[in-house]
Amino acid sequence: MKYYKRESYLKKIRGFYNDTEIIKVITGVRRCGKSSLMLTIAKELEENGVLKENIIYFDLDKRGFRSIKTPDQLEKLIEDNIKVKGLKYLFIDEVQNVTDFEEVLNEFRDEGDISIFITGSNSYLLSGELITKLTGRYIEFEMFPLNFQEYLGMKAFLKKNINQNLVQEFDNYLMEGGFPKAVQYDSLQDKKTYVTGVISEIFQKDIRRRVKIRNVSVFQKIQQYLINNFGATTSLTNMLEALEKDGTKIKRETLNNYIKILCDAKILYECSRFDLKSKKSIAGEKKYYLSDLGFYYSTNTDNRINYGPVMENVAYIYARSNDYSVSVGRIGKLECDFILRKDIDYAYLQICMTIMSSPETEEREYRPLESIKDNYPKYVLTRSDPIQHRNGIIHKNLPDLMKGGELF
Repeated sequence: MKYYKRESYLKKIRGFYNDTEIIKVITGVRRCGKSSLMLTIAKELEENGVLKENIIYFDLDKRGFRSIKTPDQLEKLIEDNIKVKGLKYLFIDEVQNVTDFEEVLNEFRDEGDISIFITGSNSYLLSGELITKLTGRYIEFEMFPLNFQEYLGMKAFLKKNINQNLVQEFDNYLMEGGFPKAVQYDSLQDKKTYVTGVISEIFQKDIRRRVKIRNVSVFQKIQQYLINNFGATTSLTNMLEALEKDGTKIKRETLNNYIKILCDAKILYECSRFDLKSKKSIAGEKKYYLSDLGFYYSTNTDNRINYGPVMENVAYIYARSNDYSVSVGRIGKLECDFILRKDIDYAYLQICMTIMSSPETEEREYRPLESIKDNYPKYVLTRSDPIQHRNGIIHKNLPDLMKGGELF
């Protein structure tokens, strides 16, 4: 079977294919493509000359493996399949189905001739328990749903029609989201139905099995509130007040815990504020972005695109997928949509649908960037504007930038 190659992730992992000391942990929201990525790696190893019998793959959610629940059962399963000589490649999908699986992985890693790859429940694989039990010798590779370039690539791979008007196709992407399976469906309603099922699956498999939710209806109301208000500045205090007005009274610590659960399950990503003068994070108000915009459009009847938060969301996830840490920036009394950091480098982004609507709009977008005095790159990102040149600030249209796979 052929799989669409997501090269941006494969190139991050290739250098570790043969590393037997490091466990490769692939995380990401459910159905973003983790299993397909592992199968692509296995196929690539085979194409590079690795014998089939040296590639061992278990999906513990599939028929034939669902009875594997204990460390002893997992150990026996692996032992029965790694009797060949030479370097072995062990892939385990949904590894969290086995209690204390870390102990088993540590034992086989210490044998020195097995390269191990795992995926599983995000709320578990990102927990402190994994870090402790795997004794630090692992690398996390975080996956996201398809970005715009990958969305176009997946459509071509599936021989789907692609709108020759790039901006219109970008709008389709904003509305449909980037879950790989959703691209297979032609009807927008079918895509929405699929994503609704993903939300339910996340709750049943990644949240409820791991965390005790005492009041499911309240949890789901908070989940929907955050999905509906993605990209909006919010705080626990504001949320508590909004929920109370809606007839839902909840303790502050419970709300904070529910938000953490949603972030652990990768439905949401938390974006904090960063003060450029002090170079420190600012406590209090935050923004939350969705791992996939399909979460919003599948749970709402409104099919209009509110380009401000939607384009912010796309840019945020795109930056995260390229290994940037992202903050909302404060520059005195001004605010910059995003400050991107990677190692010691920075980049600054302002994002809006258009800067052509009025001189005031143009000024509002450029002024925060012009007030930043360092020489790191500064961007204004729009949907389809004629490109401007002003004070060394880079103006690009987001569809063009993402289609070309460019970095900020």
